[in-house]
Amino acid sequence: MEGAPGSLAGRLVAVAGAGGSLGPALVPVLADRGARLALAGRTPEKLAALAAGSDVQAVDLLDEASARAWAERLGPVDGLVNLVGGWVGGTPIEQAPASEWQTMHDQLVLTTQHLTRAFAPALMASGRGRFVIVSSPQAQSPTQRGAAYAAAKAAAETWTLALADRFRGTGATANVVQVGAILTPRMREEAPERDFSSFTPAQEIAEAIAFLLSEAAASMNGQRLVLRGAR
Repeated sequence: MEGAPGSLAGRLVAVAGAGGSLGPALVPVLADRGARLALAGRTPEKLAALAAGSDVQAVDLLDEASARAWAERLGPVDGLVNLVGGWVGGTPIEQAPASEWQTMHDQLVLTTQHLTRAFAPALMASGRGRFVIVSSPQAQSPTQRGAAYAAAKAAAETWTLALADRFRGTGATANVVQVGAILTPRMREEAPERDFSSFTPAQEIAEAIAFLLSEAAASMNGQRLVLRGAR
C-alpha cells in the first residue's frame, strides 16, 4: 500500500476542526488510505466517533499557545488540514457591524496563522509535509452581503500561498481547495427535492484533500484546486 497512488500509509495527518461538516467525510477517506490521524476540535467526544484509534485532543485554535502545544505533543507530522470554518453576514455592506469582521478574522485567519506557525517546522522537516485549507470563491469574487467572510477567506488564502513560498525546496507543499456550498449526506436526506447541482459533495472535497496530501500531488504547491459543483 505504501507505493500505491494516493496512499497515505505511514503518514501522520493532523486535522483541525474535524468536528465540522467536512470531518465525517474526510476522516474515513484518510483512514482508508492508511493515514494515522490526529484530530483536534472543541468537543473531543464528537471526534472520537469519527475514526477508531485516532489521536483526539481538545484544542483552542484561537489561542496560539494551545496550537503550539498540540504541535509539540504530536511531534513529527506529514500533513495538516485546516477545516475550521464559519460564516456571519447577510447585511448590506454599509450596515455590517465591525464585529462581523472580527469574528471572521478570528475564525478563518487567526486559526490559520496559529496552525501554520506551530506546524511549519515539522512539515518542512518531514520532507513530504502537506498543508491544506478549504476556501471559497468569495475570496476572489466577493459579494457585498458577505464582505467580512470574503475578506477573511482571501486573507487565509494569501497566508497559505505565502506559506507555499516558504516551503519551496523543502519537499513540503501548501495548497487551497476552493469550494462553493458544501453538500453533506444529511442535507440530501433532509431536502431530497432540493436542487443541489451547484453544491460540491463533501465526499468529493474529501477525495481532493486526500489527493493533495499524497505523493501524487508532490509537484503542486501554492495552487488552488477549484471544486464548485456542476454549474
